[in-house]
Amino acid sequence: MSSISIAQRNRVTMLDVAERAGVSKASVSRFIGDDRALLSELTAERIERAIADLGYRPNQMARGLKRGRTRLIGMLIADVRNPYSIAVMHGVESACRRHGYSLVMCNTDRDQVQEGEQLAAVRAYNVEGLIVNTLGHQLDELRELHREMPMVLVDRKVDQLDSDLVGLDNPAAVATAINHLHAQGYRDLMLVSEPQDGTSPRTERAAAFNRQVQAHADLQGAVIYTSNDLDAQLHAFLQRPGPGPKAFFCANGVATLATTLALHRLGHNLFDDFGLLALDELDWYPLVGGGITALAQPTHEIGVRAFECLLERLQGSQSPTRTVDFGVQLIVRGSTRSRL
Repeated sequence: MSSISIAQRNRVTMLDVAERAGVSKASVSRFIGDDRALLSELTAERIERAIADLGYRPNQMARGLKRGRTRLIGMLIADVRNPYSIAVMHGVESACRRHGYSLVMCNTDRDQVQEGEQLAAVRAYNVEGLIVNTLGHQLDELRELHREMPMVLVDRKVDQLDSDLVGLDNPAAVATAINHLHAQGYRDLMLVSEPQDGTSPRTERAAAFNRQVQAHADLQGAVIYTSNDLDAQLHAFLQRPGPGPKAFFCANGVATLATTLALHRLGHNLFDDFGLLALDELDWYPLVGGGITALAQPTHEIGVRAFECLLERLQGSQSPTRTVDFGVQLIVRGSTRSRL
């Protein structure tokens, strides 16, 4: 067994392998490249033994650049702290690994300037394709990159960018939520969302909420956004008269956490006097009150499908761009107990 240290292994070169095996450097290059079939069986065995003895590790980046391929996929994320982003990124990374690619992740931290800088960094890494889950405020840069490489959008549409989109069927998800709350006897609903910033999911969910409320003659609804006065808005909603039992519909995990903390600060016993349903399924939901009813997104599958769409483009697909919408799974817990 070789006793080569990690530091020594990192210094081993292709020439060292060639000298150890008694062959040319070109033969070693063929062995670790795509031309191994050109070598005799004896030569290949000698090179393989030399590589094992010396602990040689080829420079995959240099090999990729030489062939015009890096096997790198870029992913631009608006907020790496968001549980949704982390789960989708895990799906993308799993699919990358399965197909022999590596993932380069860039976090824009929801900042327009940072988004531009990260797009420049992606280009510097020579990625072969890009998966985008961000604000899309750097439209010119995104379009320029799209001319250079395949691109797939996740969750968020970007106007004037003709790319495949993988995400959630937001109107259907909201319909599932409102129908469940209505069936449980709730009649006065409030959608709590993060502030509108132009991203399509927030716009679509708010619009779908209003449509669903209007479609039920016995429902009343309002939309508010997380802010410094969230406590006051929630308190006002719970105190005002309404057509029946009240419930909150939180548009994502961030809004759910903000709402739950605000209700706790207001001194409410969750969920005795009102209901709550969350879009997104997070690990802490079963721990609050009798558990928070949730619409679980197939986040891992969304990430995997985004990579698969990108891979099809990398392999030369010229099919029309498409939108892949996933459905939700309703997980019922104590926060939406029947009020009938």
